Amino acid sequence: MSSRPRILLIRRRYLGDLVLLGSVLRNLRLHWPHAHLTVLTEAAYAGVLSLQPDINGALTFPARATDWISFVRTLRRARFTHVLDFDNTDKTALVTRLTGAPIRATYNRELIPFRHAGWYTHTAKVTNAFYDSNHITETYLALPAALGVPIVSREVTLRPHPEDMAELTPLIGGDLKHPDIPRYHKRVLVHPGSRSEHRIWPLERFATVCDRLQDELNLQVFVTAGFREKKLVESIRSQSHSYLMIPEPPKTVGALAALMSQFDAVLCHDSGPMHVAAAVGTPVVALFSSQNATIWRPLGPGHTVLQTELPCACLGAEAPSPCVKGDSYQSWCVRKLTTDQVFDAVQTTIQSDAHGG
Repeated sequence: MSSRPRILLIRRRYLGDLVLLGSVLRNLRLHWPHAHLTVLTEAAYAGVLSLQPDINGALTFPARATDWISFVRTLRRARFTHVLDFDNTDKTALVTRLTGAPIRATYNRELIPFRHAGWYTHTAKVTNAFYDSNHITETYLALPAALGVPIVSREVTLRPHPEDMAELTPLIGGDLKHPDIPRYHKRVLVHPGSRSEHRIWPLERFATVCDRLQDELNLQVFVTAGFREKKLVESIRSQSHSYLMIPEPPKTVGALAALMSQFDAVLCHDSGPMHVAAAVGTPVVALFSSQNATIWRPLGPGHTVLQTELPCACLGAEAPSPCVKGDSYQSWCVRKLTTDQVFDAVQTTIQSDAHGG
């Protein structure tokens, strides 16, 4: 096989998954330093790819049915030698086959239908026991391992764009990455967003913790979230008794990564932004509901996961609506966490100086 393979990685979504795909990219780059690595994803998540240091190119799925002909032509012209399909859906299996790549790999997951097995040349068998007891990056790495790629790194790194970093100094009043710019307080960034409302910790508790961080620890607290989550930020600000810094929501994933890189700690839920913060090297205090924290915890040292013992006792009348047992997107377990637990975790993270600030 050529020392300059052209490799396509297919991962449709979500933000955190695309961040953590960096572990695979790193090992492919180490094994084939001159490989051309392309990632195919949905357009909504493509922004994070430019922050991955090992990527050469990016593709997005066609938005309209009429775009598929030109998309397939692009795939064929790329002359991919390898395809790693991390999804194995009907669509991704078809795309894998249409590339014409001689080496095509996907998963054979226990109890999950294996779609179009004949369209692949290699498979990585993953049992439920393995999947449930390892970080998701170990499952990701099983796919290049099935092709004989040595797994020598678990590194996941995002590199913010210099232009995004340059825009931050007037906003935050000092830059951790540039010691010539003075900074007088340690800073905490609070990101209260989540794809599931069930996973959101009560906003009045966020406000209480923000007040305590400023009053008791003299920290500078910033609160941010996505454009669709501005109401969460406003609710926290309205219930807080101290002055909170509220920057405009980052317009891009690159801007979010740059922002998160400038703090001594990030307090957030289990979410895509959590993985962005960890990948830029900022210690995270992550609030988990009933999802498997072994699989989805922030990767790397210096992070703290807060989660009540599972399976947790039902909140009963305290829950805004009934929980759906076994569905982490519709359970309210995160509400079992107290303000003392969260405050103590942030205080410990700040005092450990894990960010080097």
